[in-house]
Amino acid sequence: MQDEVAVNSVSNMTTLHVTVGNRAKVRENTFNFIQYAKEDELEESDERAVLQFGTYDEFVDSLTPLRLELIKAIANEQPESMREATRLVDRDVSDVHSDLKHLEVLGILGLKEGGPGGAIQPIVPFDKIEMHIDYPLLEDGETESTPASAD
Repeated sequence: MQDEVAVNSVSNMTTLHVTVGNRAKVRENTFNFIQYAKEDELEESDERAVLQFGTYDEFVDSLTPLRLELIKAIANEQPESMREATRLVDRDVSDVHSDLKHLEVLGILGLKEGGPGGAIQPIVPFDKIEMHIDYPLLEDGETESTPASAD
């Protein structure tokens, strides 16, 4: 999974930018971000939370409608435990637990220990998710445009 997704997170962000791009570009962007961060050369405009998927299929497999509903319910209701989050979306506990772990790995939410009775509390640190999807219809090399003729 690590090769498929790159996440750059910056504290105090309210928008998560989700993008889909080719795997080589994902690695290049991540490497550049890390290099600039090490050199402390990030401009304020570069400081944003980004989750980038290598392919459209990886994107739709990870951010299913049920997972997006779960993220939204947690952001709105701020449940104190995983069980409470499960009740919010009226789903099976094991399925929600699995989804929460997957979303934590992606960096979309955090699982904070020490809730009531030792419960683990899901936390969504974003107010909004913006999705930027480039879905090319033509294979590489076929992008040259030829004007259509009415002949």
